Amino acid sequence: MSAKWAPPLEFIRQECEDPASPLFGVPESVLLAEFPTPDQARRVLEAVGSGDRTHAAIAATAGGREGPLQSGSLSPLLRRLTEEKRVLAVDVPLSVQPGKPALYRIRDHNLRMYLGVLRAAAEHAHRGRPDLAFGLVRRRWASLRGRAVEPIVRQALGLAAAAGELPWPDAEAVGGWWNRRFSPEVDLVGADRAPVARRVLFAGSIKWLGTPFDSHDLAALRRDAAQVPGFDPEAGGLAVVSLSGVHPSVEGIGLTWGADDVVAAWG
Repeated sequence: MSAKWAPPLEFIRQECEDPASPLFGVPESVLLAEFPTPDQARRVLEAVGSGDRTHAAIAATAGGREGPLQSGSLSPLLRRLTEEKRVLAVDVPLSVQPGKPALYRIRDHNLRMYLGVLRAAAEHAHRGRPDLAFGLVRRRWASLRGRAVEPIVRQALGLAAAAGELPWPDAEAVGGWWNRRFSPEVDLVGADRAPVARRVLFAGSIKWLGTPFDSHDLAALRRDAAQVPGFDPEAGGLAVVSLSGVHPSVEGIGLTWGADDVVAAWG
């Protein structure tokens, strides 16, 4: 099978056989070019790449043995990495109320995957253990893929909203919602404006797994959506974006998208 046309995991398995693969080398070169020394900015970036998304979690990881980075140091670094370097993106909860906490993520998908798993996999590959390299990627794949697709789906729905292609013509902003406990987290929230909406028009779920969105997922979405400030369960719509479709038993969804719909929104 040609690596060019291989499914993603098969392609990665093949690349793990070669420690000099561009899969590992390109993001590492970018990282070294932008952040050549292991300073605080590099530690902050690596903390976010390893999965720390809140200000407090980033401070704890990037601070290391000396204790958490102080806000006076971390906040300017986060602004620089977000606004000047544009290597980080920041997401805030979308509802009719100002929300916290903000969540940080690596903006570039390739660099996010490298910091999340490929750098550790490359170390195994360099030791002559491609089996361990690929095993590490495979274990983390579902989680990495699910997180990576969330901003892409939100952006795609935002484009569809701008084009007037959603069932909610007043929707102009698409984000997500969470509270300080991250219980619940609602993948999709559509509103008339951001970051603080006047009206929440729909809430939704992203399911990027090998099984369809089913009645249990629907019950969880309805339960969680009811906690989004400004969402009216009686009047608000529901949206589902699912890699494996929606089970025939699921009813009452205002918008159902699959992978092809997400791609088509960019066209």
